[in-house]
Amino acid sequence: MTNPILVETTRGPMTENRHRAAAAICTPSGDIVEAWGDAGAAILPRSSIKMIQALPLIESGAAAAANLRPSHLALACASHQGAAIHTDAVEAWLGALGLSPDHLLCGPQPPRDPAVKAKDRTATRVLNNCSGKHAGFLTLARHIGAAPDGYLTPDAPVQKAVADAFADVTGTELPLLFGIDGCSAPNFAASLSGIAGAMAKFAKPEVFGGARGAAAGALVAAMAAHPELVSGEGRACLALTRASGGRAVVKTGADGVFTGICPEKGLGFCLKVDDGNTAASESLCAALMVRVGVLDADHPTARHYLGTDIANFNGEVVGTRRVVI
Repeated sequence: MTNPILVETTRGPMTENRHRAAAAICTPSGDIVEAWGDAGAAILPRSSIKMIQALPLIESGAAAAANLRPSHLALACASHQGAAIHTDAVEAWLGALGLSPDHLLCGPQPPRDPAVKAKDRTATRVLNNCSGKHAGFLTLARHIGAAPDGYLTPDAPVQKAVADAFADVTGTELPLLFGIDGCSAPNFAASLSGIAGAMAKFAKPEVFGGARGAAAGALVAAMAAHPELVSGEGRACLALTRASGGRAVVKTGADGVFTGICPEKGLGFCLKVDDGNTAASESLCAALMVRVGVLDADHPTARHYLGTDIANFNGEVVGTRRVVI
């Protein structure tokens, strides 16, 4: 199936770019409420499903044993900016485990936070946008007695636990297809609608029941309470989650992926822009939030992403990015 054009950019009288995409809005039972494009196609969700990767951290008892607070859980789900509020918290978390940033296997990354970048552009592991997720992996490894230097391999106990959780909540059969993410962790594939259904389950975690329901509920609550830790100032995740007024939590993933958890409506969504354009995915995420009813179309943040002005270096508006659902 050829996915439809869902986002366009114009420049003057011309349509300059057309972004094809697929998207699905689902219920916790996996029923598709609305879909565009090939919702059954398998995708790599990248960082948009870090809340699934964090389930074993809580279900195993590792989070409780390490006295993790909601702020830690938000960081475990984060693709952060590398601001001081992120890196200081990750370093303190590792220190409480008797570990250091050298134990992080996510690889060094330069800072993305403007204030940090202005002072020092040195790439470090703790600056990696996934360092909170990896601190969670290390916490789980320590709790189950696994070697801290091998927690990333696909056959490591930590990643097997993640794979089992991912397969279960997305309804995907094991063994899972996967690619290696930018932070070196396995990134498991599932259908776009399967991921949307998983997000709907996070929206209504009581459908899981037991330890998984409690874990999913705790993660969503942490992300909603600390959206600044999940991403950072200037990021669409933070702006859109805040603009929803607590009605939704959204999470970006690299190469044009977004997921949304909408507890008020008991729905979840997932989208993937074919060409991986981040700006197009942000606009489409805002449109889906409006579609679901968790973001007011007249909110300034919604208006910004639904019809983003494109300016030149003189500050003159020369085009726009718009959603064409």
